[in-house]
Amino acid sequence: MTPAANILESPMRIEKNIADELAARVLRATVILRDEPLAKHTTMRIGGPADVYVEPASEADLANVLKFCGDRDVPFFILGRGSNLLVRDGGVRGVVICLAHPHFSKIEIVGERLHCGAGAKLKNVSVEAKRNNLSGVEFLEGIPGSVGGALRMNAGAMGAATFGAVESFRFMDYDGEIHERVAGEVPVEYRACPLLKTHVALGAVFKCTPLPRAEIERRMMAYSEKRWESQPAAPSAGCIFKNTAAVPAGKLIDEIGLKGAHVGGAMVSLEHGNFVVNGGTATARDVLELIALLQARAKEARGIELHTEVEIIGED
Repeated sequence: MTPAANILESPMRIEKNIADELAARVLRATVILRDEPLAKHTTMRIGGPADVYVEPASEADLANVLKFCGDRDVPFFILGRGSNLLVRDGGVRGVVICLAHPHFSKIEIVGERLHCGAGAKLKNVSVEAKRNNLSGVEFLEGIPGSVGGALRMNAGAMGAATFGAVESFRFMDYDGEIHERVAGEVPVEYRACPLLKTHVALGAVFKCTPLPRAEIERRMMAYSEKRWESQPAAPSAGCIFKNTAAVPAGKLIDEIGLKGAHVGGAMVSLEHGNFVVNGGTATARDVLELIALLQARAKEARGIELHTEVEIIGED
């Protein structure tokens, strides 16, 4: 007979143990959920469950969660507001950490600077700047994400990018230590900040300049109108592919006649060829098959390799 000590625990038991052990290490205000559907936490409204989902209530609790995962060799993933993300139907093993607690969502005005937590919504950042007659972050208004996510992917819109507006930012390493850097000292790329692939963004200071509110409102209105003229209202993850050197991805998909193409409940948007939308019943498998179809047709028709901009995580 196999000794009891050698009997493997079921995944459900392991999941319960992780959740219980984490709960003993953090404040009661920290949210810990088991088997949490990630479709509830993504803009595409698609995704299987996280074994354990955590919203730390403080930086100390975030550090405790990271150290726990490191000590126990538990995989973890840092989730923002769920844009630019596709979670596979089988969900995510280990711990998903989301900085959605109000502690991480603060926005403070200090002179001509905005001090923003990683969990602050980008729309709120732009609106708060407008209220205080500060210009420089208007382009963030239409990006459906958080400050932390925008830092990690150097998110951009309307010809501007996040790190072009950031003066400095704070982040935590996986040992729970906090660091601060001047933005100009950190290498960034198109839609990526490599440093934040292995560290957790905690917040940023945005540099602004004074401008009459009417002018800021005019710019934000123009950006909003341009966005809604060209982007779908249906649930999506944002742009699916990175633009190529030869042609923007959306223009390419339009030119090869694939607007409206669909697999199951996933469809290429009629408004913009670089958006795949969830018609209400789409699964991650539908989206992935449609992505593969678009890549194959682009390669066949134009010899162009399309590379995904959206981050794809989890298990089938």
